[in-house]
This record gives sequence, structure tokens and C-alpha cells, in this order.
Amino acid sequence: MTENSQPDSTNNSPVSDATATEPNQASKPEVPVQEDLLAAAKKEAAANYDRYTRAVADLENYRKRIIREKDELRQFAASGVVEDIIPILDTLGLGLAAAKQQTDVKPIVEGINLVLEQFKGTLAKHGLKEINPEGQVFDPNLHDCISHQPSADVPEEQVSQVVRLGYSLNGRLLRPASVVVSSGPAKTEEKKA
Repeated sequence: MTENSQPDSTNNSPVSDATATEPNQASKPEVPVQEDLLAAAKKEAAANYDRYTRAVADLENYRKRIIREKDELRQFAASGVVEDIIPILDTLGLGLAAAKQQTDVKPIVEGINLVLEQFKGTLAKHGLKEINPEGQVFDPNLHDCISHQPSADVPEEQVSQVVRLGYSLNGRLLRPASVVVSSGPAKTEEKKA
């Protein structure tokens, strides 16, 4: 039995040595694990800061590009309209040259009328609409009443005369029509005797 007890004691000592060394090994790697975590956190923070600075730079570049594109758009927005007006200028120049050689006024008036119609057609193609409310009911959203006049021919609160045409661009009012509005038939005051 002593032999049995000896192997037991020898078996116990390596087990106790193993348990004794395990805590020492476990306590030593804890410090490197914390240092590794700290290093990983610093690396992640550096990567996040790099992404942040790149995002800020991208945002600033985007802002500058939008401002530049907006300025270019403002400068060249009318280029389509101007390109369509150039032939009208050519026609007007030819008409003026022909008018200098004419002694009769009638062909000059017809030529100017043709140029005016060409000009109106070009602007209408780009969304300009003429507001000519003669004979219509007065609308303060589209018309600017400059006076009231009695009229036996035009009913009350209708436009009797257009002084200046109005214009809208793609449904947006640019200039209201200046109009004279009828106040109905003239009212005669009965004279008291």
C-alpha cells in the first residue's frame, strides 16, 4: 500500500505544479491582451479619424463644386434663348438696311410686324406667354388696374382697355397687364329743381 500511496503523492505533485503554474501563465498574458486591445482601439480611432477627415474634405469639395455649377448655370441659362434670338437680330438688321432704301412706309411696317411675330414666336417657344385681358373680367392676380372709366359698351369690372401687356413665363407671372377697368354705364345725377 505504500507503493500505492507513493504513486498517488507523485501524481498529486505534478497536478499541483500544473495548477500552480497556470495562474502565473494566466496573469502574464493579461497585460499583453490589454495592450493589444489598446493598440487595436488606437488603430480603429486613427482609421475613424482618417475617414472623418476624408468625409469633411469630400463635403467641402462638393460644396465648392455646387457653387461653381450654380454660377455657370446662372451665367449660361439664357444661352438657348439668346441663340434663338440671334436670327431675329439678323432679320431686323436686314429690315433696317432695306428701310433705308425705301421711300414708302408700308413695306417697312410690314417688315417690322414680321420681325415682331418672329420674336414673339421664339419667346413663346421658351415658355413666355402674353397676357392680353381686353374684354375679360378684371383679375388682380394677373392685372394691374391703373384707373376706372365708365363705359356703356363694356360691363362693370371688365377690362375696357389694355395699356401695357402682361407676361408670364412657364406659368409664373413676370409682369401684370396694366389695364383700365370699366365702372359700367355712366351714372347721371338727377338735378334737383
